[in-house]
Amino acid sequence: MLSRSEKSREIRAPGQSFFLLGPRGCGKSTWLRRELPEAVAIDLLEESRYRDYLRDSRAFAAEMQTVPEGCWVWIDEVQRIPGLLSEVHRLIETRGLRFALCGSSARKLRKGGVNLLAGRAVRREMFPFTPTELGSDFELTQALQIGTLPLMWASPDPEDTLAAYVQLYLREEIQMEAAVRNLGGFGRFLQVAALMHAQTINSNAIARDAGVARTTVLGYLDVLCDTLLARLLPPLQLRLRVRERQHPKLYWVDSGIVRAARRAKGPIAPDERGALFEGAVANLLFAADAYHGVYDEIAYWAPTEGQQTEVDFVLRRGQRYIAIEAKSGSVRSPDWFRGLRAIGTLPGLERRIVVAAVDRVQVCEDAVEILPFAELARQLSCGELWARPIVI
Repeated sequence: MLSRSEKSREIRAPGQSFFLLGPRGCGKSTWLRRELPEAVAIDLLEESRYRDYLRDSRAFAAEMQTVPEGCWVWIDEVQRIPGLLSEVHRLIETRGLRFALCGSSARKLRKGGVNLLAGRAVRREMFPFTPTELGSDFELTQALQIGTLPLMWASPDPEDTLAAYVQLYLREEIQMEAAVRNLGGFGRFLQVAALMHAQTINSNAIARDAGVARTTVLGYLDVLCDTLLARLLPPLQLRLRVRERQHPKLYWVDSGIVRAARRAKGPIAPDERGALFEGAVANLLFAADAYHGVYDEIAYWAPTEGQQTEVDFVLRRGQRYIAIEAKSGSVRSPDWFRGLRAIGTLPGLERRIVVAAVDRVQVCEDAVEILPFAELARQLSCGELWARPIVI
């Protein structure tokens, strides 16, 4: 029987070499052990091996000569020695070895020459648990409070583990990579950026509150995204007879990490629930696309002249669109539909959906649908999202 941290995952391994990227604690190593049980495993967190390879990459090449042609090799924390990628490239070409290259930072890999692989390895991304993966163990309030990282899900004291996780990130992902020189300033930035979860980025305000320069904030945001703890959602420029916002929105990868970075513990406060819920919907959409290829493009839409008019997520597939609004409440309100009705003239718009903390599917008079969070997860997982809505 699988433990709570060893749930079946929606991600599938490709038949060729691949990079597997995701934040620490999301279950990459556990998944690879199960998915590629016969692979030769190389863990670069093992200090003796790390030092040997760092000192002389020929030690890695010599070790690979003992691996039969065509076999799988799994390298964990590959970003610690990105210089190995040139040798990986050669081994793919000359010996037909297949590599699973696992890491928690795209930053060093990019600087170290991922392009050397020239398309020989595809990219896969892993996220924290989805509701579909958790099954009957999923509970929305718990997921918003502590997140769904497998590392936390298996912990007897997730809040302390989350606090340690944020400190580990500062020490290992940032300091070890020498990506940031001013750790004090970066620590302040993390706390301020956590307060910006699910909000439009205002780099000047973040700089002021964190006590650093605006250009430094922009660099810090790059670090946050490159180390896979957050991503920026761009605005959609539809030009529906209005001017639209130009700045991206920030979404952290997990609500538990957000709360730890804010130093929030205990039950969720009313004023944080909305952003946490919207962030959970965002990450559900990001994960579904990584695992199932749900959309070609995702963005948010907000006309500047109507501050209360916004659509949290607009998905595009070809010339077809789906608009999704996230609402953490359970009682229907006119505010739920304002943005969805404003975008209703968009050509190709097939569905308008409110995802809310309700317990059943509802369809309104103008065909706007209200879905429970778990129902959105189900439709994303089984490929039903692009089915046409019920019209009443």
